[in-house]
Amino acid sequence: MKTHSQRLKTFLATSTVVATFLSSSLILSAAANSANENWPQWRGPLSTGVAPDANPPSNWSETNNIKWKVKIPGNGNATPIIWGNQIFIQTAIATGKKVEGATEKKPEATPAAADAPADNQPRRRPGPPGGGMRSDKPDEKYQFVLLCLDRQTGKTLWQKVAREEVPHEGHHPDHGFSSYSPVTDGKYVIAYFGSRGIHCYDLQGNLKWSKDLGHMQTKMAFGEGSSPALFGDTIVVNWDHESGSFIVALDKKTGNELWRQPREEGTSWASPIIVDYKGKPQVITDASNKIRSYDLATGKIIWECTGLTANVIPSPVADQDTVYSMSGFKGNALLAIKLGHTGDLTGTDAIAWSHNKSTPYVPSPLLYGDKLYFFAGNNGMISCFDTKSGKPLIDAERLEDIKGVYASPAGAANRVYLAGRNGAVLVIKNSDKLEILATNKLDDEFGASPAIAGKELFLRGKESLYCISDK
Repeated sequence: MKTHSQRLKTFLATSTVVATFLSSSLILSAAANSANENWPQWRGPLSTGVAPDANPPSNWSETNNIKWKVKIPGNGNATPIIWGNQIFIQTAIATGKKVEGATEKKPEATPAAADAPADNQPRRRPGPPGGGMRSDKPDEKYQFVLLCLDRQTGKTLWQKVAREEVPHEGHHPDHGFSSYSPVTDGKYVIAYFGSRGIHCYDLQGNLKWSKDLGHMQTKMAFGEGSSPALFGDTIVVNWDHESGSFIVALDKKTGNELWRQPREEGTSWASPIIVDYKGKPQVITDASNKIRSYDLATGKIIWECTGLTANVIPSPVADQDTVYSMSGFKGNALLAIKLGHTGDLTGTDAIAWSHNKSTPYVPSPLLYGDKLYFFAGNNGMISCFDTKSGKPLIDAERLEDIKGVYASPAGAANRVYLAGRNGAVLVIKNSDKLEILATNKLDDEFGASPAIAGKELFLRGKESLYCISDK
């Protein structure tokens, strides 16, 4: 039998373990709740486009419910992220410093070489004069900048130049050199500029580390735009381009490479997501050849599946047991893939359901509970599907006030926010039927997706960043 002293030691040891467990649980719970109250990454705290604890306004104009409006220097289409009282936004600022001999004009794309829009997408006008859909190689230095703004006033708290250089290739005329969103865990901010490196700062703007991953060669020099994903201490970057694609995991604290896997893919622009399925985090990537899932710890492929179209841009979304992948260029594809399988899932019963029309080209989908919202092509036509049955609730219904769409839908307070490139933002009810709650118009163009936190909606326009609030 144990003595009183032995029983006391056992009790104290057990109490310590329990206390440690409860403390760790409270810390993890607090971190999760803190993330939910912010917009820490591309597509929000859940990587679905939903802000679960937010309640922004439904109505606004240039003279109503605008808390502040500030001009953002430079150019970029990236969604800002929000943590506490700080807003982080990436941009590329032309310096005016010309570099002699840097210009190398690319040949005009011929109709045979160019990728023509699919039938459900608007015909594009050619790009810059003399350049077709291609752009000339730049001959000017740009500053690749991470901005930190005060959430209450919009004033710049700090501005860091991650890199200053002449970009090695151009970009599509509809966007600039900074189409990536940063990501934060409330301690570090990861600013990823693709061919201009990945840079880690603390929230005071102190640089912790930088890493160069090389130069991308994107299809037709259309430019770059896939944002990084962060889970725990691991950052994941998907590097799909025309020569030697790969996916890489880095240590958040040091930038050290944890693993790297080659990918048989050409250029894609979809951002990876990280899904914790039954305690095993996996990285899911969408691309033209295959949808793939990688073990976050090792980089080994868990499963893969064919079925998407060319030029994949929309990012996947996932709930507890299913990932939804889609694309909409040169065809249409939507696959609902059940998690928990391994190997090649093409044509198997792991595909819960699929759909082959009116899927998005550029915008990513919104997963709001058991409803999946997505645009058709780059057009103001919205669909909503029941995620369990795969049945359409709203089937490519036209939104008359929206003309052209690049921004992804966002959701909060049982509402869905739909931003158009013409400055219109429609608010619809999260419902089985299309019910427009409000139509709002601002004096800007919106290619970046909405960000939502607390009582505020943030819209990055071509010229300005808006903070919309009725408080």
